[in-house]
Amino acid sequence: MYAPREALLESFKRALLVADPAHAFAKLALKPGRGRTIVVGAGKASAHMAHALEQAWPRESLGQLAGLVLTRYGHSAACERIDIVEAAHPVPDAAGLDAARQVLALASSLEPGDQLIALISGGGSALLSLPVEAVSLDDLRALTAQLLASGAPIEAMNVVRKHLSQIQGGWLASAAASRGADVNAYMISDVAGDDPSAIASGPCSPDPSTYQDALDIIAQWQIAVPASVLDHLQAGVRGDKPETPKADARFFQRVRQQIIAAPSQSLAAAAAFWREQGVQTVVLGDTVTGEASQVALVMASMVREALSGQNQLFKPPVVFLSGGECTVNLSGLSAARRTAHPPRGGRCSEFLLALLHALGQQSGVYALAADTDGIDGSEDNAGACFDPQSLARAQTKGLRTKDYLLAHDAFGFFQASDDLIYTGPTGTNVNDFRAILVTA
Repeated sequence: MYAPREALLESFKRALLVADPAHAFAKLALKPGRGRTIVVGAGKASAHMAHALEQAWPRESLGQLAGLVLTRYGHSAACERIDIVEAAHPVPDAAGLDAARQVLALASSLEPGDQLIALISGGGSALLSLPVEAVSLDDLRALTAQLLASGAPIEAMNVVRKHLSQIQGGWLASAAASRGADVNAYMISDVAGDDPSAIASGPCSPDPSTYQDALDIIAQWQIAVPASVLDHLQAGVRGDKPETPKADARFFQRVRQQIIAAPSQSLAAAAAFWREQGVQTVVLGDTVTGEASQVALVMASMVREALSGQNQLFKPPVVFLSGGECTVNLSGLSAARRTAHPPRGGRCSEFLLALLHALGQQSGVYALAADTDGIDGSEDNAGACFDPQSLARAQTKGLRTKDYLLAHDAFGFFQASDDLIYTGPTGTNVNDFRAILVTA
């Protein structure tokens, strides 16, 4: 039997194992093409996907592979034939821009009989940034920072990105398939519903969104955008710029997409573990979204119902599992407050701190929230985990949950209470993982 805190960590480990690229590629029947096979890709998990692809590839044909894959700094993996380039995330840098340009050139060099293999995972939206010529890297960086601070959901952010990109929104597939090459895209999903067009802004997927959608999102979330961005989007609405490729584009007949790991699989693996422990398991799904602190309030209410015994559907011991991507809105944080108490951490630790604040000093409640890529927001921790003693440990140091929530410094709070979780880069990325255990 596991102690409660150990059980939470073990369930997170099970969720990661089933989403490991090596586990996924070992089950695939990979075949060389008639001509060249070029491997490209981008994302936090994509370097490990490239390594797993090489390990699963027929050894006699390994020399046929070549290509380039981008990943976040510190998330690389050793490959024999595929070059790995590290670049910045979530705000793009020159290294990512240069590598993205090389990726597009590789895809555009293919001919009939050749094969493009695209390894796509979350984080690719920032890593595979190649803006249209009218938008500079500095303008793209400024836009990205505004999008991240706005609190807009990732799906909305990616609509804007697609309409400023030479690669995303289906353009990568177009570069190869329009020339007669076959495109096989393998994806690790980090989005609700596993929509291929939303994973890394869909470089190999038809894009259902429009330039007008992008402008509407900017207006809805009151995002201040550089003039070059606004000019390009408005030109697109007027029809002066080509729309992103839609589902009726003929070249998509040469494109195959396959999701090899998804949040739902990780939740299922964690649920199986908890059932093995004899704990009632409530899977809330992998599409839980919203402001992190508000999602925490909803889940705190569920915990109270379980503790009170008023809800006949779940009684202790019970665990609530969920995935999906919450948001943290920093737009209301003044410059003075940012200077006095800089925001640190990410959406997982913010959710957990808000949950702890809502529940207070409550016995019998343990919780974990972590990003499956191993990095939660601005720092180097995967997330955090609290137990019934966490609040007391923090209070002995004079810390108040409310103060740290207002400052958006969940990292600082859980660092002081000794509750941070460190995994390092995990090699996968199936979004966030949350587990709340109620023992009594």
